Amino acid sequence: MPEFSLDLNEEQRDLRDWVHGFAGEVVRPAAAEWDAREETPWPLIQEAAKIGLYGFEFLANCWSDPTGLSLPIANEELFWGDAGIGLALLGTSLAVAAIYGSGTPDQMVEWVPPCFGTVDEPAVAAFCNTEPEAGSDVGAIRTRAVYDEATDEWVLNGQKAYATNGGIAAIHVVTAVVDPELGSRGHAAFVVPPGTAGLTSPGKLKKLGLRASHTADVFLDDVRVPGRCLLGGREALLERLDRARSGQRAAGQAAMRTFELSRPTVGAQAIGVARAAYEYALEYARGRVQFGRPIVQNQAVAFALADMKMEIDAARLLVWRAAWMGRNNRVFEAGEGSMSKLKAGEVAVAVTEKAVQLLGGAGYLREHPVERWYRDAKIYTIFEGTSEIQRLVISRAISGTQIR
Repeated sequence: MPEFSLDLNEEQRDLRDWVHGFAGEVVRPAAAEWDAREETPWPLIQEAAKIGLYGFEFLANCWSDPTGLSLPIANEELFWGDAGIGLALLGTSLAVAAIYGSGTPDQMVEWVPPCFGTVDEPAVAAFCNTEPEAGSDVGAIRTRAVYDEATDEWVLNGQKAYATNGGIAAIHVVTAVVDPELGSRGHAAFVVPPGTAGLTSPGKLKKLGLRASHTADVFLDDVRVPGRCLLGGREALLERLDRARSGQRAAGQAAMRTFELSRPTVGAQAIGVARAAYEYALEYARGRVQFGRPIVQNQAVAFALADMKMEIDAARLLVWRAAWMGRNNRVFEAGEGSMSKLKAGEVAVAVTEKAVQLLGGAGYLREHPVERWYRDAKIYTIFEGTSEIQRLVISRAISGTQIR
């Protein structure tokens, strides 16, 4: 296991600079247009695919970093460019993480490549877990999966809400209940291949922020998928269900494992948004002259900027620690992933709000990107994770368990 270190190696620095260059030269100039259009930026996804920034190989190379820092580094830089376009590029990774976390090697080979498509025809994937009455409470999922032994098919029925890339995805990964009596331990994840009958979506939802990223509800009406689409396989599922029925301890709920592993990455995204707003506000304060001097020379403004920078750095440290722990199979000890995501989301909102205030009247103008960054930042306090970490902290405090 590698030692935790804050010193970036040469490969990590090269990755940071490469993604930053793409974010600055390609993403930022297009950000306002795609935010206004509220459409998936397919041309930018294709540009990213051409240079190797969109695809499984990129994710695999980042994940192979034993320190766990490459993914947060890349996400921070990309979302520094724009959060909506960034999520359009990286939203697929959540479905890939679910396949990677629960699938067999054969399933990864079969289903991961279609998640990204090709350079000429890029595709996206969707992880469908949230439901109208089951957000952070994954145990309340109602979507059912019933096995049809005669045809070796699983039949899925239910509704999913707020699915990134839902309805437009080539691959949908859907969590469903296979044994209602077992609660969250009776869940399983399924791949829904392209063109499967019964999966529909009413269309893209209108959102406060991250508007270039497609978010939609997904309906499953007698969706039939082959038996091989059950991630992990039926034999492994039956063994897991038997252990649950006998009261044996489980390794954890599949959807929650996917979320917990991905949350440091989501935290890094929020940090990227906060950093963009901070840097913009800093440059504005240096150039804005009032009463004969730049406003950055006023103590109140300087202190506000210092607080913004301090909070960003503190949140990044939490994210990097959680990412390192997740990469080394230690993230589930005390909810470090959720803690880092929650803190980063709160910092993003606080920093972007201060940036709007520092711009004064200019902060109310749509032409300034801080308005978009503020809207995007608000989304990170809505994302799932907040209630889990709050319940974790409270339950452990009551039980006397120390949170390390």
